[in-house]
Amino acid sequence: MGEVLAGRRRWIWAVVAVVVLALIGYGVVHALTAGASERPKAAATVAVDRGAVSTDVGTTGTVEPAQTRSLSFTVDGAVESVSVRAGSEVQAGQSLAKVDDSDAQQAVDDAQAALDQADSQLTEAQDSSAKQTEAARSGTSTGCVAPAAYTVPATATASPSPSVSASSRPTASPTRTATRTATPTRTGSPATGTSHGTGSGTRGGSTGGGTGTSCGRTGSSAGGSSAGGSGQGQQGSGSDSVLSAQQRVVSANTTLENAEDALEGTTITAPIAGRVLSVSGKVGSQVNSGSTFITLAGTATMQIDADFPEADADNLKVGQAASVTLADQDGKTFKATVAEVDPTGTSDGTMVRYGAQLAFDATGQPPNLLVGQSATVAVTTGSKAGVLRVPSTAVHDVAGPSGTILRNGTQVKVGIGLRGDQYTEITSGLAEGDQVVRSW
Repeated sequence: MGEVLAGRRRWIWAVVAVVVLALIGYGVVHALTAGASERPKAAATVAVDRGAVSTDVGTTGTVEPAQTRSLSFTVDGAVESVSVRAGSEVQAGQSLAKVDDSDAQQAVDDAQAALDQADSQLTEAQDSSAKQTEAARSGTSTGCVAPAAYTVPATATASPSPSVSASSRPTASPTRTATRTATPTRTGSPATGTSHGTGSGTRGGSTGGGTGTSCGRTGSSAGGSSAGGSGQGQQGSGSDSVLSAQQRVVSANTTLENAEDALEGTTITAPIAGRVLSVSGKVGSQVNSGSTFITLAGTATMQIDADFPEADADNLKVGQAASVTLADQDGKTFKATVAEVDPTGTSDGTMVRYGAQLAFDATGQPPNLLVGQSATVAVTTGSKAGVLRVPSTAVHDVAGPSGTILRNGTQVKVGIGLRGDQYTEITSGLAEGDQVVRSW
């Protein structure tokens, strides 16, 4: 019985061994036949053509307002009202906050009263001066017409004005001479002078106790003063009064303007349309003049602030075209332009980066932008149109202005120009229509 069981086991193992060998043999045969029937696929090729080649540098940035205003009161005081909060949209000219203006209004009223008084005093001074001038002119018309000639005492000193002397002529009285003055003098001296006003003088050969000048000009007197000399002193006094009154008006007007500016500064008004970023106080709080109370961002014009690695920033220039994509607007690309590149970089410990500001094109700025939201930026640093080109993946072993292309199974050295992300410019070694391996 034991021998029968042992024989059955040997028979079973023999069958298993045959099956395993058969499977192994099938696998080997199938592998050999499959390998013989499959052939390597031909590498994908592409024709050399002409078109545009561009190179871009990309980074991420944030959307920021192009202008931000720090607004403050121009006077100290207690906040009376605040009509906005952080995030509020405002229009230009809108009132945002106000402090108690009672003191400022009183200052304006006082300054206006002072100006009114100064104006009244100026009017009075001008009227008085005009009356004095008219009185002096009236005296000239009634007593200023001098005779053609009159006798000057022998002791008198000749006037500096031009004069002629007639020589002695035989007459009935040969001892008598006459001195004729061609033009009566208008300037008096302490010793001599002519008077046609109320002062004493010489006329027709008679002498008085004193001399003076005529017509309200300059006068001096040895024994009395003329009406003209007194008149001119009054006129000078009137001119001084007018000048002083005018100075008081100017000073009062300046004080009023300053007071009005202070009153206007009790209210913060939005200078531009935009969004309120912060409010640093509330109703009842005390504020100081000049301290920022509201920060306002102008949202009409937004920009992108971005940092570029040193290697990319070297190729950035103002005016270069760029494209911007936003996380909350999938599938949309907005046009922008490089507006500014920082001249100095900042280091984060491992890399130096340079900041740049990009402005949305006039028709490219999307609506409802959020201050500080993220943006992806790609700046076109170089571009050429209508040049011979191949896919950039077809160019290998790039060394300066040359590289290697696989054409018809043969490696060919070619000259390369602008190398972009998608295409590379070919300057020599290939012709339009040549077939090259796209990637190898």
